[in-house]
Amino acid sequence: QLQLVESGGGLVQPGGSLRLSCAASGFTLDNYDIGWFRQAPGKEREGVSCMSSSGGVRNYADSVKDRFTISRDNAKNTVSLRMNSLKPEDTAVYYCAARRPTPISGGVCYEGRRLVKNDYNYWGQGTQVTVSS
Repeated sequence: QLQLVESGGGLVQPGGSLRLSCAASGFTLDNYDIGWFRQAPGKEREGVSCMSSSGGVRNYADSVKDRFTISRDNAKNTVSLRMNSLKPEDTAVYYCAARRPTPISGGVCYEGRRLVKNDYNYWGQGTQVTVSS
């Protein structure tokens, strides 16, 4: 059974840092495009960052560019999201998601393409991030 499990969320002060992890079981992450999304109360789920299956493309939403970094550890079959200079508006439940590229449709994480939640078909349960003093 394919499963994604996020961890690493918590309460942090503005300006602080957190590192979220997404562990996969039942499949190998480097065969999949991986996305990080977040959803704040009363708001739509929005894309934060993605990494292509090859690792060659890493996209970021404008709101997190230069503060967040996505990375992958193939040995541990995990994808991480390092979040620096956190702001109160970063408060949300953070989800990782996966989508396997196909020969016909290709991947969903490539240069110039924004993150779309409907592109991804495997999701974790989410981890809460709260930025507050």
